[in-house]
Amino acid sequence: MNMYQRVKRTVFEIIEPSAKATGSRIASRIFDTVIMTLIVCSILSVFIFTFEQIRDTLFGRVLFDLEFLSLVIFTFEYALRLWTADLLYPNSGPLTSRFRYMLSAMAIIDLISILPFVLLPLHFIPYNLVSIRMIRLVRLLRIFKLNRYSDALSSIGEVLRSRSQQMVASIFFVFIILVLASLLIYHAEHDAQPKAFANAFSGLWWAVATLTTVGYGDIYPITPVGRFLGAIIAILGIGMVAVPTSILSAGFMELLNKRANEPNASDSSSEPRRTDGLADKNGEAANAATHDHEHAAQGADSDFEPPQYCPHCGKKLLP
Repeated sequence: MNMYQRVKRTVFEIIEPSAKATGSRIASRIFDTVIMTLIVCSILSVFIFTFEQIRDTLFGRVLFDLEFLSLVIFTFEYALRLWTADLLYPNSGPLTSRFRYMLSAMAIIDLISILPFVLLPLHFIPYNLVSIRMIRLVRLLRIFKLNRYSDALSSIGEVLRSRSQQMVASIFFVFIILVLASLLIYHAEHDAQPKAFANAFSGLWWAVATLTTVGYGDIYPITPVGRFLGAIIAILGIGMVAVPTSILSAGFMELLNKRANEPNASDSSSEPRRTDGLADKNGEAANAATHDHEHAAQGADSDFEPPQYCPHCGKKLLP
């Protein structure tokens, strides 16, 4: 491995949290801490800049400079990840690995969070005050970059992926209930409240507020049939909210048990080998002892000579 490859490997081990490295562990932790700090500061600046009286102060200028510094660092980070993409996807070619990285979810978030700020000064896109404010909100996407550096957020993503089918099924069932509730409440309340329930979409808003047990109170049923439907939908909403919660709770428990049993599984997998080796040694020792005993018995039989005279009376024994 030449100097170029060694530098590339070292950079990859520093910037990639999933890379297994021991020599660059301290540098990787420092890099992760710096990136996470910049992300948090960038998110806080989005909220702070909503105070107009702070923008023109010294504190506002410091935040602006910090935002510019974070933009430079995030751009440099994206370039480094693009450079080391062939180490992240070793089974792909140089170009294919970089395209795979550019199409990944985290790379798209990285690019969206920095691209508008690079294009605006170069006048590649038209902009006004409203568009600048909207572009500033793109910085909020940087919060998803924390997923790289947090095991807890990674666990949430892993649970959502493992329980995706159950979650989609529960959400689809909730959607069916919302559609049915909106249509039923529309037909039940439209004649009594033509303005409040003007169409099925008004009923859909009421169904969402009722099924999630929020109950804003801006529109509500007044007919007996509508109130009966409202009671049924509210009761169903308690169960519908509990279904996704139970699915995610079961997924987290399964993930925690799996991670807790991984060290025990590795230890138990090595114990049978040690036990089998000990049994083999004991078996060999037992076989050797048996063989020695039989050999000694055969030697003793071959050296034994029968007596010729009786030890009691002294008479010669018959052959």
